[in-house]
Amino acid sequence: MPLNPFIDKNRILRVGGRIHKAELGHDQRFPIILPKSTPLVKLLLHQAHESTLHGGTQLMLHTLRRRFWILSSRQAVKGFIHNCVVCRRHRGEVLKQQMASLPGQRIRAARPFISSGVDYCGPFTLRIGTKRSRTLIKTYLAIFICMVTKAVHIEVVDDLSAQAFLDAFTRFVSRRGPCRDLYSDNGTAFVGANRLLKEDLAAWQGENNQRSLANSGTHWHFITPSAPHQGGLWEAAVKSAKHHLVRCVGTQVMWYSQLQTLAVRIEACLNSRPITPLYDDPEEKLALTPGDFLIGSPLLAVPEPDIKQIPSNRLKQWQWIRQIQQGFWKRWSEEYLTILQRRNKWLRRTRNIRVDDIVLVKQENLPPTHWCLGRVTTVHPGADGVVRNVTLRTARGYMKRAVQKLCLLLEKEDFESTDSTGQDV
Repeated sequence: MPLNPFIDKNRILRVGGRIHKAELGHDQRFPIILPKSTPLVKLLLHQAHESTLHGGTQLMLHTLRRRFWILSSRQAVKGFIHNCVVCRRHRGEVLKQQMASLPGQRIRAARPFISSGVDYCGPFTLRIGTKRSRTLIKTYLAIFICMVTKAVHIEVVDDLSAQAFLDAFTRFVSRRGPCRDLYSDNGTAFVGANRLLKEDLAAWQGENNQRSLANSGTHWHFITPSAPHQGGLWEAAVKSAKHHLVRCVGTQVMWYSQLQTLAVRIEACLNSRPITPLYDDPEEKLALTPGDFLIGSPLLAVPEPDIKQIPSNRLKQWQWIRQIQQGFWKRWSEEYLTILQRRNKWLRRTRNIRVDDIVLVKQENLPPTHWCLGRVTTVHPGADGVVRNVTLRTARGYMKRAVQKLCLLLEKEDFESTDSTGQDV
């Protein structure tokens, strides 16, 4: 055997290696052999970790091998460091979980903007008053994006109030048609607008409020707080809009009409971008764009018969236009949907976080040692049974967070009783 073990006079199994002539102590020349999965080894690991001030793998191995030779010691040391609460807190490694499947609103053919996401872009500085006025105000852009076609609609918003957003939302549905499902983050303007819409809807029968009539069919969906990755569709649209705005505007101060004109031009650019791969062969079809689904389509489309298989020379002019529109949807199903098949990150499932697990809540502006400590009270599994959102109880109250914002400190089994090493956790 590589260790050449022997039993000494005290019936202790020791290493009989090649350094017995070295000028070292007896225990260092002939360390005691121990299996890794014993209570004694756990105590020794705890002692070495504390004495080395939560040292790393190499430092702990160097300390332990002065007296002991633990079988598979590197694996045992790494496992102990991984489970150390203090080291976990300082590492601040957040959890990861397999990417969820796309919601039905993104993969089912529907009228543009019937399911939409929204987010703000800005602020931007505007000049108001006369041409000689120097009064400046801040304004924002509300970016609406269709969940199905990725078509974009941009509205100029006066401020971050709920009423200002409702004005922009009214203009949006008046031009693009009623929005059945609206997705957004938990911004105060969106939460307040949702509350006002519900109040208007409740009072509609008595007052016949026009705003309530226009939005009575809208169901608002809020993503998990502090989880922008769950709104990647509209976050990407905001990024694209900023790309054009920053390069066109820079630090220039504009008038309201100028910003509005520029916003519409940017909207046209975004609706002309391809959503399917471009072909190198010029004889192939042009790439599909969001604008193909917008031009020539009525706001309130009625059910139409399938005429894709009828030869174009047998169609009337209005039927030919309808056939082109139906061809766009066929290409959307055959070309665009296949692009959404792959997961680009978060490929594997990991252990589901469970009720009563102790976690740290990631806060972007603070180091891991100052992150808020919480206990999981409720898990919210998806349709595939994978937990991606949880409700926590912290010193600040209850909050809902995505697992990508959590750092697992202790599993439920780790603190139900005092650890066998003697440390209270």
